[in-house]
Amino acid sequence: MDSALQRSRIAHPAVEVAPLLLGAHLTHSDGGDPVTVRITEVEAYMGEVDPGSHAFRGQTARNATMFGEAGHLYVYFTYGMHYCANVVCGVPGKATGLLLRAGEITGGVETARRRRGNPRSDRDLARGPARLAQALGIDRALDGADVFAEPLRLELPDHPADPSHVLTGPRVGVSGPGGSTAYPWRYWLAGEPSVSTYRPAAKPRSVTKPQSHTSQSQTPQSQTSRTANQ
Repeated sequence: MDSALQRSRIAHPAVEVAPLLLGAHLTHSDGGDPVTVRITEVEAYMGEVDPGSHAFRGQTARNATMFGEAGHLYVYFTYGMHYCANVVCGVPGKATGLLLRAGEITGGVETARRRRGNPRSDRDLARGPARLAQALGIDRALDGADVFAEPLRLELPDHPADPSHVLTGPRVGVSGPGGSTAYPWRYWLAGEPSVSTYRPAAKPRSVTKPQSHTSQSQTPQSQTSRTANQ
């Protein structure tokens, strides 16, 4: 399938594209052994109508890629140590994209292991967005790169994942209004061991009651439901 047709399939809001990206394969060839991940979990972000999105307050130098053409990577640096990768969806001017949250490494496993410091289990090679980016060798140098052109190659499945195999729930680690159950925009394939464990964002400690140390992140929750056609 040519790149123009592939790109047209994701030129829609991220919440519509999410089931199509589940089961897709993304390969990065950086001059060494290519590494391929089969995507098992994503999170949708809807730009200026989404308080959890980097683009909620409009375009900046950092998030400019999100406002561009579908089929490019938006890569950001977080916590001073990790990179995370998003596939831009929709149409130019409307920031919407899918964070690649987790996947299964299906090619270049030895290279992925080396990049990840040889974790105990291959299940953990790309289990979480920072691990996935590290296993693939993705950093800010690939911000704006076309996922349908070298050194990247995104291969979409012929059809979206079977709705009966797709689960949805709140996004992981998103604080404030965008992290509420009103935004069940995390999508994952049922039964996949590579899918990350859900943890809500930590509740900020009160400055008026320093004796309280309660945090939502201490109580993992399972807030899942079968996805509908969104």
